[in-house]
Amino acid sequence: MPTRRQRLQNAVWRYRRLLAVGLFLGLLLALFQFSGVRGQFSLAFLQHQLSAHQGSGLLLFVLLFSLGNLIQIPGWLFLAAAVLTLGAGWGGLVTYVAASLSCILTFLLIRTIGGDALRAVPHPLAARILAQLDQHPLRSVFWLRVLFQTVPALNYALALSGIRFWQYLLATLLGLPLPIALYCLFFDRIARYWHLV
Repeated sequence: MPTRRQRLQNAVWRYRRLLAVGLFLGLLLALFQFSGVRGQFSLAFLQHQLSAHQGSGLLLFVLLFSLGNLIQIPGWLFLAAAVLTLGAGWGGLVTYVAASLSCILTFLLIRTIGGDALRAVPHPLAARILAQLDQHPLRSVFWLRVLFQTVPALNYALALSGIRFWQYLLATLLGLPLPIALYCLFFDRIARYWHLV
């Protein structure tokens, strides 16, 4: 019978990639939190980046969205900034591109560190969820995107699930437009009501 120390070593070995992802995300979040950078992500800051830097502002917006997704900044903040700065149409399009690229970058980064680490979790619920994802990957990711958009935890879980990249990409590109369009209309309506645009 294995000793407690051996069981601990076996668990660490089994979950080493999940631990590596957790450590990476924890260090990244701590770095940006304690350096004060995370606190700079505000509606006014993002609007300024979009409006003050004509061509490079869009690239900077995409990079900030990607970074924000990794350090737990809600995606609606970026969408609101884009809609208030560029209007519902262009703001929605810019947000769609930024959100898609952010999901792609997060997937590639987390997959590189953690591989398909969720497959190592010997829990019946995890096995059922992964089996459902395996049976209907496009449909599952599509509806997850419609319901949860770019929620960081969803991005991490999908990257660690073992789903193929092309399935993840296609379902993400198809699942994001509807919620982004609805949020654009919502933020545009609020902005017009409060005379912010």
